[in-house]
Amino acid sequence: MTHSLLPPVPNELITFADSEALAGALAAAVATDLREGIQARGGALLALSGGTTPKRFLQRLSEQSLDWDKVTVTLIDERWVAPDNERSNARLLAEHLLRGAAAAAHFLPLFRDTPEPEDALAELERRFAGLPAAFDAIVLGMGTDGHTASFFPGGDHLAAALDPASPARLLPMRAPGAGEARITLTLPVLLAARRLYLHIEGAAKREVLDAALADPATQAPVAAVLRQAPAPVRTYWCP
Repeated sequence: MTHSLLPPVPNELITFADSEALAGALAAAVATDLREGIQARGGALLALSGGTTPKRFLQRLSEQSLDWDKVTVTLIDERWVAPDNERSNARLLAEHLLRGAAAAAHFLPLFRDTPEPEDALAELERRFAGLPAAFDAIVLGMGTDGHTASFFPGGDHLAAALDPASPARLLPMRAPGAGEARITLTLPVLLAARRLYLHIEGAAKREVLDAALADPATQAPVAAVLRQAPAPVRTYWCP
């Protein structure tokens, strides 16, 4: 494992030989954040990404020794599909994280059984208003188009979602590369996290990330997050 900096912003890059080593280390780090939250505040709040990359990490996280009944887990973003749909991020968490002892965690889904995400937005905002203002840990992913969360290039609410002064905690998102309509946490929620991680794997994503951070004029949404984070983002990467 090696450490280096991704110029020009002080985001910490932690490199691993393979995805198994990465998954174990990231799970241990997140578990430490959750234990600290439980000790300090009596409970911990975690937001996670979907997709295929985090499966092994979610499995390793489920094996961590924690007071899982004191942990609230939600998603950073969700496709507007039913939880039994194979593209549902809630289904991903149910299959790979919320099992064994980790099944005791409180899961807050982003999907509601409404035709469009806008129809559920007010209810979800009320639910999130009852949570602590700051997540103990948020683990972002990234696509090869530079999107993170559901901050897709060309997204219909991208500017609002990336507004650091936005009062909204959640926004709907539709974009050419997004497939289904989605709902996503907004930038202010991400930046308020006590610990913010980025989990990427493969040479292609590393190239996208390096290019985005090296170009001050980049429009890659992931760069907007990393450059405005108040503390270094821990980027976990393996080839």
